[in-house]
Amino acid sequence: MKRTIIFMALLCIYTASWSRIVTDSIKSKVLGATVRINIYLPSEFDQKPQKQYPVVYLLHGLTDTYRAWNDKGHLNSVADEMIANGDIPPMIIIMPNAGGPNTRVDWNGYFNMEGWAYEDFFFQELMPTLEKKYRIIGDKANRAVSGLSMGGGGCTVYAQRHPDLFSSCYAMSAWLTSQDTQVNPNDHQTAVSKAVHDLSAIEYVRNASAEVVDKLKTVRWFVDIGDDDFLLDQDLEFHRLMRGKRITCELRVRNGGHVWEYWTSALRTSLPFAAQSFKKE
Repeated sequence: MKRTIIFMALLCIYTASWSRIVTDSIKSKVLGATVRINIYLPSEFDQKPQKQYPVVYLLHGLTDTYRAWNDKGHLNSVADEMIANGDIPPMIIIMPNAGGPNTRVDWNGYFNMEGWAYEDFFFQELMPTLEKKYRIIGDKANRAVSGLSMGGGGCTVYAQRHPDLFSSCYAMSAWLTSQDTQVNPNDHQTAVSKAVHDLSAIEYVRNASAEVVDKLKTVRWFVDIGDDDFLLDQDLEFHRLMRGKRITCELRVRNGGHVWEYWTSALRTSLPFAAQSFKKE
């Protein structure tokens, strides 16, 4: 009996040191749907119930879901290792679902489209709900946004249109513009592509007024893309335009393509980049 008690006590101490991925959901009035979210909580979260944390919103790509960053990108283990090594502080990482993996049938996308007002949902429902529930500091200085492919374009547009809310934006293999201007009502993927066209992150910089440029300069920017990625040219064009407007934007072109191996490795740069932007306690 005594051994059992000791074992259980040790087990509780050991498991208390684990970080965890929590799957939560929000019943959205804006979307008329329930949205699932994966949330990375650092190991100390339950032991420090008064502490508030900085946050990274980490967006997935087209055809993926809220599970992709952990299941395919090994987010949990990468974040654990980097926190343990002191590369980043304890933080919360939120990975929301943008729709279903069958993008022709299911809604998918981070932008407002007819029938799918996701950007409104993100800023009106998702952010305030989760930042209150998970003890997030909830200011520009302690909030970052990042993503890959469709999510790379999504995080860029969010930071462009809401520069007062994010301290940094890290775009991986970002889908920043599209030539598609027509929507097939029987194919939701065409609505996503048209939304990328209508909210082109490239055209936003090209047409930015002096006032908008000043606001964009309050965000730290980073573009990370592989030399074999089919989106390379548009990401390079975005960086060129940012430089032309004298908006500081880091660029990394590394060996690789539009694949998870690349994005998993990018986490080791993106998370410290976000942490460097956070206001120190």
